Amino acid sequence: MIIMVEMEKEKKTWKKGEKKRKHAGENSDGGLKKRKEGDDGEIKGRAEGSKNRLDPTNVGYFRRVDDRLKEAFEDDEMKEMFVENVLSEVKGKAVLVALDRTASITLQHLLPLCGLDQVADVLKEMAGETGSDLKTVACSQCGSHVVESAIRQMSRWSESAQTEAEDDSSGPLETQVLCLSRMVREHSAEFIKHVHGTHVVRTLLHVMAGCIGPPRTTAQPVSVTDSVASAVFQTMLSVCHRKRPKLCKQLLKLSPLLVFLKDQAASRLIEKVIQLSHKALLRDIFKNHLRGHLVDLALHPIANFVIQRLTGAIFLKLFDELLEGVEAILAAGHMGVIVQMAESCAESGEKQEELLRCLLSAFHCAEPGSRHTSCLPLFLSLLTYEVYYQSDTAEGGIDTQVPLKSSVICYHGSRLVQALSKFKERSLLLSSLRTLIPDDLLTLATHSVGSHVLQALITTSSDKGRGKILKRLEGQFVPMACSRSGSRALEAIWNSASVTHRQCIAEELAPSESQLRSDQFARHVWAKFALSHFIHRRAHWQEIQTGESKKRKMFSDILE
Repeated sequence: MIIMVEMEKEKKTWKKGEKKRKHAGENSDGGLKKRKEGDDGEIKGRAEGSKNRLDPTNVGYFRRVDDRLKEAFEDDEMKEMFVENVLSEVKGKAVLVALDRTASITLQHLLPLCGLDQVADVLKEMAGETGSDLKTVACSQCGSHVVESAIRQMSRWSESAQTEAEDDSSGPLETQVLCLSRMVREHSAEFIKHVHGTHVVRTLLHVMAGCIGPPRTTAQPVSVTDSVASAVFQTMLSVCHRKRPKLCKQLLKLSPLLVFLKDQAASRLIEKVIQLSHKALLRDIFKNHLRGHLVDLALHPIANFVIQRLTGAIFLKLFDELLEGVEAILAAGHMGVIVQMAESCAESGEKQEELLRCLLSAFHCAEPGSRHTSCLPLFLSLLTYEVYYQSDTAEGGIDTQVPLKSSVICYHGSRLVQALSKFKERSLLLSSLRTLIPDDLLTLATHSVGSHVLQALITTSSDKGRGKILKRLEGQFVPMACSRSGSRALEAIWNSASVTHRQCIAEELAPSESQLRSDQFARHVWAKFALSHFIHRRAHWQEIQTGESKKRKMFSDILE
């Protein structure tokens, strides 16, 4: 009570000539900076003829209110009195408060503390007699946040309605939200394309779906190629998918997929449609519309992303047609499509042999058979055999002792090999890995994306195969431990290694104690591998490692 009285007195007794510190949105005279024409629009009716902005006294008052809201109240009674006092200052100028950069933030923070009837009163005043003013507020930079905050308070009604079924106290707020919904429906094309209004629509869709039912659709034509409007449609589909799956299914069937596959904004909506659609619908779309056009779409700079999403959903239907265009897709640089094919093969366990054979041919390392051992660096770099080894012909006599450089290892190449490492038959990759010299293995192990490849190949190998790779890594464990990426890969290798392999790694690391314990990455390796224990109490260390190995094997057997 004392705080409210002091704030009220301070508000009404500003000393003349007193200098005040400038705040964001105020000019040197303490007033608000002039906004660009059209920022928030002009409010017709009761606001017309006025300054259409709050005076500095009111701005300062709402700033202090916001500071007070950050503090806790003594009890609910004090909170209610404070809220009522502030709302009395809002009354009569709710629109101006909502459009002010400072005061709107305060009102936005205040509404969750208000009663539902109080929230309804604020919305009603902002709407004006005809309701048209609310459209201006909802489509303004500051006012849109206030309107969103008011709409979200409907969720409190849904919670209280379950325990107070006969209480009709939420009626006024429900009425105002429904009025806003009707206005949005009448001006849907304008709202969903407006940079601020679109957020109000999206919030309204979520709230309406959770409290009253699905959002009503409009018969007015709208453009899904608009980047802002597309986001609204994506939100609408997500909400309907959760709350009204039957309605979602109807909307998905009506989506004009083919028309917008090559449009940047609409393609994102199509990706959302594919994500939420049942496989039966997607198979129907492929059969009736996309069959025979997949490679052309995969070569398109925008449509290829849709093909990636579709490949992940109905892989087997698309595989044969896409396989014919693998080399062309690679040449276009749309590696996301190829990676998705490989990941789908790994996940489904189907078509793995066909894809690997096609990739060997596309990278020109299928024939002669001696080129098979070069597949790993080619896949990692996404370069053909001739380009990687700098040869103009496909004949023999090429020097294949080309060091693996960090600059040629790329993100999509890493993802491709990681997917291939999950294939049932990965002997070609492992044979190629074993041909790399220790320096090449270190380059791979310490590369930001290459380290994931080495980790995948070692951890998915048999104990015998893992030992062969670790044998070639001997002498490289210390520099691996001192690398950001290498230390992570080394820890993953350690977790999958047998006690014998762990002991070999520990024996190489232990003599470099001072270097490892002083390094920002290696010190974690030192601690996790319990290397101090290994040095001073080796028998106990080995006993612990043996116990961990048995537990790991037991859990592995259970999971299998």
